[in-house]
Amino acid sequence: MLTCSLQSGSNGNAIYVEAGGVALLFDAGISGLQAQKRLAEHDRDIRRVDALLISHDHNDHVRCAGVYQRKFGLPIYITPRTRAALWCSLGKVHDVRPFTSGDTLSFGAVGVHTVPTPHDAADGVGFIIEHEGKRLAILTDLGHPFAGLLPLLRSVDAAYLECNYDPDLLDNGPYPPQLKARIRGPHGHLSNDEAAELLRHCGRHRPHWVAAAHLSEENNLPDLALDALQTATGRDYPVYLASRYHVSDMLTV
Repeated sequence: MLTCSLQSGSNGNAIYVEAGGVALLFDAGISGLQAQKRLAEHDRDIRRVDALLISHDHNDHVRCAGVYQRKFGLPIYITPRTRAALWCSLGKVHDVRPFTSGDTLSFGAVGVHTVPTPHDAADGVGFIIEHEGKRLAILTDLGHPFAGLLPLLRSVDAAYLECNYDPDLLDNGPYPPQLKARIRGPHGHLSNDEAAELLRHCGRHRPHWVAAAHLSEENNLPDLALDALQTATGRDYPVYLASRYHVSDMLTV
């Protein structure tokens, strides 16, 4: 299984995964042109992608989903509650395939397990992509370290893991009190420290690598996120960055 992050953060999200001759995109928060160019950096053609899967209704994950279908022909997999929350913002689309949070979707020999998340969205989900015994998790916009998250993390070979904010930067930053409370609350985002604590508790069952994902521009720094994760796991543990601005390396699961 191969994967790369095209972009990750409140300015837009999209993650690419391929396995067993199947190519999938998760979320559509960057423009069609950006997605096309960033996939081309890894010699991938967006028109060869088999499906677009949407995690939730927030703009940074779904704003360009309709464009991906109209321009590139990608079928859109989305829960009915998420689609309803979008009203008409998808625009004119003709190939929308509903799934229910908790379902497992099949794409050839690839399974995608959908996991309900407590983020403040209409019907948020995380994803576990499985092929030939290998499992990759996409775990962002999580709300809090909910029951079942640790066993899930211990069950996968690799993970994109939310490291949204550094607590000190958030406390001392410019956001109004209500927004700070929302971010650190039970339906907001995971901090660097919470992500690190999850990896610490994974012990010897932690994933073979993680990519720090969905970093805040105002309330985090890449070095802080990476340092928190490696302090919890040891400096030899592979930790990557899903950048707010660039496509990542192509990573192997």
